[in-house]
Amino acid sequence: MLHLLWIAALLLPPLTESYTITLQPTDNLTIHIKRATNTPSQPCNICAPKCNALSLAISRGQKVDYTFDCSTPEKYFIMEVNRTIDCSSGMCPLNISLQPTNLHGLNRTFSWNILTSKNNGLIFGFSGPWLTQIDPSSQCPDHIRFKISTYVHDSSYSIGTFCRNGTITRIKVQERGVIALSLPWNLAIKDPGISITNRSSIKSLSIVESTFSQQSTVTLLSANYPDPFPTNEQMTWKFNLPENHAAAVQFLNHTSPMCVKKEENVHYYLPKPALHKLTDSQPANILQNFNLSLENCEVDTQKTAHPGLSLKFNITVQRSQGDQLYALDLTKEKGLVVHIKKRFTGRTFTPVCLICKAPMVCDSELVLEGGRYYKISFLCEQLSSLMVTAEKVIECWDLKTCNSRMPLTIPQTLIDFPVQLESYSWKLIAPENISNEIVSKSVYLQQDVVDKPCNAAAVGFTYDIFSSTNKDTLKVGAFCPNGSIEKIQLRDNVTITLKTPRNGNPAKLLTHDLHVSFVSFIKEVSIFTVSPKTEDMIYLETPNYESGLPDYASASWSINLTKKQSAKLKFGKDKMDISCEKGSAYVNIMEQKDGSPETVRREDQQLPSQLNIYSTFWVNISNCKPWTGTKKLKLQFCITFNQISPGEIKPSRPVLKYILIAVGLAVGVVLAVIATICCIKNKKKQIKAPVGIYNSKVNTEAPRRQAFFKKGKKNNESHIYAVIDDHMVYGHLLQEETNEMVPEVDVYQPFEGPMGNAPPIPLINFPNGSTRVDVKEESIKEDIEDRSIEGAIMDEPRSLSMKNNDIYVFSQSFSKQPVENEDTSITYMDDTRSGATTPVFGL
Repeated sequence: MLHLLWIAALLLPPLTESYTITLQPTDNLTIHIKRATNTPSQPCNICAPKCNALSLAISRGQKVDYTFDCSTPEKYFIMEVNRTIDCSSGMCPLNISLQPTNLHGLNRTFSWNILTSKNNGLIFGFSGPWLTQIDPSSQCPDHIRFKISTYVHDSSYSIGTFCRNGTITRIKVQERGVIALSLPWNLAIKDPGISITNRSSIKSLSIVESTFSQQSTVTLLSANYPDPFPTNEQMTWKFNLPENHAAAVQFLNHTSPMCVKKEENVHYYLPKPALHKLTDSQPANILQNFNLSLENCEVDTQKTAHPGLSLKFNITVQRSQGDQLYALDLTKEKGLVVHIKKRFTGRTFTPVCLICKAPMVCDSELVLEGGRYYKISFLCEQLSSLMVTAEKVIECWDLKTCNSRMPLTIPQTLIDFPVQLESYSWKLIAPENISNEIVSKSVYLQQDVVDKPCNAAAVGFTYDIFSSTNKDTLKVGAFCPNGSIEKIQLRDNVTITLKTPRNGNPAKLLTHDLHVSFVSFIKEVSIFTVSPKTEDMIYLETPNYESGLPDYASASWSINLTKKQSAKLKFGKDKMDISCEKGSAYVNIMEQKDGSPETVRREDQQLPSQLNIYSTFWVNISNCKPWTGTKKLKLQFCITFNQISPGEIKPSRPVLKYILIAVGLAVGVVLAVIATICCIKNKKKQIKAPVGIYNSKVNTEAPRRQAFFKKGKKNNESHIYAVIDDHMVYGHLLQEETNEMVPEVDVYQPFEGPMGNAPPIPLINFPNGSTRVDVKEESIKEDIEDRSIEGAIMDEPRSLSMKNNDIYVFSQSFSKQPVENEDTSITYMDDTRSGATTPVFGL
């Protein structure tokens, strides 16, 4: 027997708890249990008493026992409790209670249908916590949801869907209203906190009253949203504000109807009436209680495809500064644009601060143009959540009219403004043949590098400097005051952005001191002039350090030293650490005085570990085109400055030794020439007449390199001597014992300086007519080929300087075959060690 009972228990579905509902005859309500929408496919039935029902209705005066044949009936069934309250017979006011009180186990919706006469209205009051409106498709955090509806000509319209904890205290409807309260199956509440009062007619579809106890932002929707608002009807919102607070209205979304008569409008009572369109800017900075009414027109119901009237809007209530106004005088600031906006904090904050440029014209962001005078007010408790940014454009299209130096000023009105100036930018725009110069007169600049970062909080502000063309933008670097950089020249258009730290001191902006001017075009991306003041060590880095120096670009630094200063130059790494596809990258260091040697390193060579320098010098860094996907050229170097003591002697340099030897040789040559001339003159006195010698059979042409000088003398007779004096015959006496010709004059010496105010000749020669746009690869390729023909890429800087010297010009090839009928008045010496051929002018 027990075995059979066990088998039956397995075969029969499990039964849940048994429920009993008893309704008294005086209870004017009905209860419906029915299937919920979107239920699972597994069957679940109501057992009352048979287990085959899908719904159950209980009327007043009935007692019903029921259960379910599944263990989770809340997934399949819902319960609706409907009650009708007639206030036309004087039963109102009253407080609504949940009846019966023992209903649980299912998701429940309690609905109260309240009736009154046509000439009366109904007021639904909500005790704390008040209500907040949500979109009909949204859910409440605690799953307790209210829905308020009313009827117009027997058609139901939703006033809205609400959750607890909000600002809505009362809702008024005309003639008939329905309140629906939805509760989850596992939650029971004792008092819904709803009261009903009948009053005189409101002559409107509904009135929603919202009372603010503190600053907040709420969202409200028109009746029947997102469906169309009833035709030819009006809905009103009444807002009660706390003391010392103001409100702003912002329309988020709306649709317009197809009107047959009248137009849809928005009415404000502030307390004076004001009429607005849906597309107008809505009032803000409202300092007292006010009403907002949405009025619909008579809609053409035949055109059902039209969306009809709907509205979604925000009300922001915040602490107010009253009628306090702040002046912004931008009348003399042409080309300036000022933005006042919310400070970016990485998250959305509530409430939103609003900026007003008229009593009721406010927005979360304001754009002000220069040339006008503004009076600004704020709807915001903390102005620190706002910031000001400004941008000024300075243009130059003719260097003759704009070559004077101009200061970069910040209007005092922005410094005195209660909202912090976050950034101020100057954009310098000019044609491609004009460059820019930035000068700091009293406060030199320090470059912000890892080894010596800028302290923005201490100095009050920093600069970001950008250089840009129509195609590319590169960051020259970040800088701050109190450094050693006196001047920066930039080839392309420039943007200088002054940035202030959070909660910085506006008074420190008064130390800002930058001047700019437009100058003649330079080929380098940038040229820095460094004049150390008080710093013992400075750190510098190549432009666009984070991304690397652009291909084929060159940057120079002019480091100024006094006579009592010396410098130690040291690079941050041993090599440039790049691999060139085309061309070569170079570091060129040269002192700016006569006879100074150059220190040149290519990308495949070791950089100097340390250089001791005793006079003003240049540092030039030139880039190649690296292989795609490889590292970019970026270098950092530091310079340590030391004072030379009075007794300290500067170390001698090799070039000085060569100069002394050359001077000694020159003195010896002069003495030999004088002695020879004296002997010749004594002998000449014994000869009465000059002897003319000419031998046409003698070959007067010496072997020479082909086309070394393109212009010869074979077509004239300047190489034929009509008369030869004695001193020309004895010219061989000027040779020394080594048989090497030591010329007296006209001997070419390689160009070694001084460089003066111009940077070293760039080791990458840009094609003629190059602009600020990056040099094309074809031009660079031709340039490299030309240099390979002219000297097989002379790595020595002397050779490079000589190649570009006007006195001496290389031809395209160097043939060692003699050329007939060429000028033989010049003897050549071939110095194969240096790879260069030096001409010697004959005497």
